[in-house]
Amino acid sequence: MHHLLSAADLSLGQATAILDVAEEMHDVQSRPIKKLPTLRGKTIINMFFEDSTRTRTSFEIAGKWMSADTINISAKGSSVSKGESMRDTMLTLDSMGVDCFVIRHPSSGAVAQASGWVRASVVNAGDGRHEHPTQALLDAYTMRRHFRATGDGEFAGKKIAIVGDLLHSRVVRSNVLLQRTLGGEVVLVGPPTLLPTGVETWGCPVTHDFDEVIGEADIVMMLRVQRERMSGGFFPTAREYAEGYGLTPERLARMKDAAAIFHPGPMNRGVEISSQAADAAASRVLDQVSAGVAVRMSVLYHLLGGEGEK
Repeated sequence: MHHLLSAADLSLGQATAILDVAEEMHDVQSRPIKKLPTLRGKTIINMFFEDSTRTRTSFEIAGKWMSADTINISAKGSSVSKGESMRDTMLTLDSMGVDCFVIRHPSSGAVAQASGWVRASVVNAGDGRHEHPTQALLDAYTMRRHFRATGDGEFAGKKIAIVGDLLHSRVVRSNVLLQRTLGGEVVLVGPPTLLPTGVETWGCPVTHDFDEVIGEADIVMMLRVQRERMSGGFFPTAREYAEGYGLTPERLARMKDAAAIFHPGPMNRGVEISSQAADAAASRVLDQVSAGVAVRMSVLYHLLGGEGEK
């Protein structure tokens, strides 16, 4: 495995290997000294052309905890702001002997295009509305730990409801693709105005009725309403959206006893998720954040330090 551009790139063996190594990496977070020599001598550049807190920070921590030299570059702090093309920027940095680029970009497909320009490995940290494969991996890691803790086995037969702004989310596509590999059953829930074109070809059921699935789901994943990507009126008001598609206290009470709440963050409390749900005992939101470091350590290890599953 040289790049990680899409969740569809991963075989079952590769995905499982990443999750298994992440279990070992997770133990590092509880150590007094959080340092491994695994990637000593490697150089990783995090190139974020969009704002990010969780993803950029977790990739930076992951690289540093494995002793890699980690450098953060944003569009405002690079020659891109002076008019240099992304291609020229990438070629310039690649010529310095960089081993890996972690890239977030607002345009779908930009990261895959960049991977063809450079010798170094490339990780897609989110490209437009397209994909976010490491988010899907950390979601799967957190789900697997939850299923094991509740004695429910793994992914086979589990129903995962992904709810909300499906149109603008890159998380949903990667989760659908990865769960297809792992064996989970995904159902998509959202208003008609927030469904991606061609969603009926994704191979999973789609419904507009959240109340129809809330009592059957083993995982309820709420998606952020991405107002910054919206140019029109996709729904009347935030209140009406919350009533139709928010994880309200009433819906929280109707969830299965062993079901878990997920959210890739950041959360719009009172819109797609109530504070009661965000802070409930069933919430795994902070577990997802914690898993982000371990999973990204595992991804970097498989790209730069280990043989991985071919």
